[in-house]
Amino acid sequence: MPEHPRQDSPGRALTRQRFLAVRDEHAVEEMDKADCDPAALARTYAQFPVINSVVSRWHSVYKQRIRPLLSATRNSTLLDIGCGGGDIPAALARWAARDRLRLSITAIDPDPRAITYARSHLAGSDVEFRQAHSSELLAEGAMFTVVISNHMLHHLTPPEFSDLLSDSTALAQELVVHSDIARSRLGYALFSVATLPLAVGSFIRPDGLTSIRRSYTPTELRAILPAGWRVESERPYRNLLLYSPGQQHV
Repeated sequence: MPEHPRQDSPGRALTRQRFLAVRDEHAVEEMDKADCDPAALARTYAQFPVINSVVSRWHSVYKQRIRPLLSATRNSTLLDIGCGGGDIPAALARWAARDRLRLSITAIDPDPRAITYARSHLAGSDVEFRQAHSSELLAEGAMFTVVISNHMLHHLTPPEFSDLLSDSTALAQELVVHSDIARSRLGYALFSVATLPLAVGSFIRPDGLTSIRRSYTPTELRAILPAGWRVESERPYRNLLLYSPGQQHV
């Protein structure tokens, strides 16, 4: 007799429909745990440049949004909040130097493991790496031409999210760019398959999937952003939170 196609039970079909429909704010990434395997953590930091070049696409952000603010004769400054292994600020410094633009970069992270890795692996990158919170720089009276972060928003609790936006607006003179993952089922599936070769001995794949579950949709972000901020969707599956001091956006 001919086989009949397998039919999902109503419960299974409902589970599939609900998957990623709601942000999983309670999921915890392995690399955020204080007792995670240090070798796997270091390997994860080492793999970030590959992942970020494909997923985060900061070179495009640099060309379209940051480079127009820089000058060959006037010094500009940039702050990267939550820099992790430091690959993005190092890349920004390299691109600005290649374009003969004057840019001083400070990269901060409260996790000493991240700063230790960045300092030891990116010693010649012309980036100042500091173990600090953005609130500490604010207390110092620091100001920067541009303030950025990458894939950090989904890590934060609601109060931490609010504090980051408040600190960013106070620290930035011309532009804030917070780039993060946009939650989607297709993005989850593609990342799951694409990172299989990187899964052994690293947190890249499991933490990346957890990050997608924790991340926001553009609509969710717009509902919680204060006045003056805007959200722009970028490929592949990214949200850019943008703020320009002195300007109001609808």
